[in-house]
Amino acid sequence: MSDETLRRIAILLFPDVEELDAVGPWEVLSYWTRKFPEDGWRVDCVSRDGAPAQCAKGLTILPHFSRDVMPPVDVFLHPGGQGTRPLMEDEDHLAWVRKLSAEAALTTSVCTGALVLAKAGLLRDRAVTTHRTSLDLLAELEPTAEVRRDSRFVDDGDLITSAGISAGIDMALHLVARLHSVERARQVRHGIQYDPEPPV
Repeated sequence: MSDETLRRIAILLFPDVEELDAVGPWEVLSYWTRKFPEDGWRVDCVSRDGAPAQCAKGLTILPHFSRDVMPPVDVFLHPGGQGTRPLMEDEDHLAWVRKLSAEAALTTSVCTGALVLAKAGLLRDRAVTTHRTSLDLLAELEPTAEVRRDSRFVDDGDLITSAGISAGIDMALHLVARLHSVERARQVRHGIQYDPEPPV
């Protein structure tokens, strides 16, 4: 299958992005798209200028594209982390998020990525969630939103938000189920050996 016919998922990278917010969904989605290329999907990472992103705990990730040269995407994923705080006040970033969300079939977020979506005006009258410590702030930023405080992720049609950090893995598996099938999502979950049984 040629690149031109693939449907695309883009995961945003930025300074101080929370590692697992981006890499958790990446693991799920890249396993899916590489092991099952016949499904016709590809996942890439994008940053503002194409430069490597130093994450919140020191991991550095090299994106595939800058936002100016990235191909059109079907699904956009905005992670969270401390780096979302300056992005919430960055009008250029918020305008780009609004544009990308309008063009993509699905806009998704992990953790405090939802706060950026709120500042961009994308959560009006939507059912949403975010990291448990930011639920009140999310409600303050977008008073019309229905903030679901006990959900790992919330699917509200063309918008999917997830709770803190590891919840992005659950959301990504839901994405596989939604974009392909529940059976495929189960195959991916089995493949990455994701069956949480916390030892403590």
